[in-house]
Amino acid sequence: MKNIPFIVVAALVLASCGQSGKNNQPQPSEEGATVYLTRDISPEALVKIYKALGVEAKGRVAVKISTGEGSNPNYLKPELIKDLVMLVDGTIVECNTAYSSGPEDAQDDRNSSANHWKIIERHGFTPLFKVDIMDEEGEMHIPVKDDSHIKYDIVGNHMANYDFMIALNHFKGHPMGGYGGALKNLSIGCASQNGKAYIHSAGKMEVLDMEKLWTPEYIGDQDGFLESMAAAAQAVTDYFQKKEGIIYISVMNNMSIDCDCVDHPEPVKLEDYGILASTDPVALDQACVDIINQQKVTATNDPTDLLSRIDQQHGTHTIDWAEKIGLGTKKYTLVEIDK
Repeated sequence: MKNIPFIVVAALVLASCGQSGKNNQPQPSEEGATVYLTRDISPEALVKIYKALGVEAKGRVAVKISTGEGSNPNYLKPELIKDLVMLVDGTIVECNTAYSSGPEDAQDDRNSSANHWKIIERHGFTPLFKVDIMDEEGEMHIPVKDDSHIKYDIVGNHMANYDFMIALNHFKGHPMGGYGGALKNLSIGCASQNGKAYIHSAGKMEVLDMEKLWTPEYIGDQDGFLESMAAAAQAVTDYFQKKEGIIYISVMNNMSIDCDCVDHPEPVKLEDYGILASTDPVALDQACVDIINQQKVTATNDPTDLLSRIDQQHGTHTIDWAEKIGLGTKKYTLVEIDK
C-alpha cells in the first residue's frame, strides 16, 4: 500500500465552524473533514475527544461497540469506555453473529442471544452498562441509497429505540474485510444475522443459511461484499442523521490482524497509537489506515502483517466506494488535541 500523506494541524480547530444540518452536525469544508486525534488512550481521553467534536449526544443514545468473541482479549474494555458511556447515558448495543467457531468453542460463540449474553457478562459489560442485543427480538429493513448489491439494509429492530448513535470502533485487522473500523461497525456490526448474510453475500442471501453462507457460491465477490458494507454503513448513518445524529470514534489499540469477532486472534504486533474521532466515517477510516501506512518497523512495532491483510482483502476499496456513493470524504485535516 502506498503511503498517503495527511495534514497535521497543531492547533485545535473549533468544531462549530461550518456547521449545518440536524443537531448542528459539522459538515466537510473545502479542506475536507476534520479528524481529531489524541495519543492518550484512557477514559478521560475518550471524553475529551468526544467533546472536541462539538456534537452533543441527545435523546436515547446507542453506543455501538463489539463486545468481543468469547476468548478474544482485544475488544474495547468496559473500564476504558465507561466514563463516555455514562456521560451520555448511553446503552451498549450489539447484534448476534452469523457464524460458529465450532463445537469445541461453542461456549465462546455469539451466534445466539443466550450465548451472547453470557459473553457480554463475562467481558464485564453488564455490571456497568445498559446493554441491548438489537436483533434479539427481530429485525427491520432500512433504506439504502446505493442498491448496486443490496436493496435495503437488515438491522436489529431495537435500533428504532434510539435517537443518536456513537459508533465506538476498535480499529484492527479483519479476516474478510481487511480491516475493521467505523464502516464495518456500522454495517456488519448493526446488521441482524440475516443482514450479515445479506451483506457478506453481496445481496445473494437474505435469510441466513449457515451451511451455504460461507461457500464460494455466496462468498465469491469480494468487492461486492466491501461495496455492500459501504452501502449498509451509509444506511445506518442516514437513519440516525434523520433523527438526532451520529458520530464516530475509533480506538487504535490491541491491533491484531484479526477482528474482535475472531475467537483466537493472531498476536498483536503493533504498538497502541491513540484515539481518533470525526463526524465523517470515511475520513476517520482513511486516517486510521494512513497512520498504519506511516508506521516504521521496529522491534516492538511492525505494521507489515496488517498492511498485507488489508492489501490481500482489498480492504481500502470499502473506503473508496463509501466516498463514491457520497457517505463521506477521504480528504481530511488531522487535529491533535493534546497540544
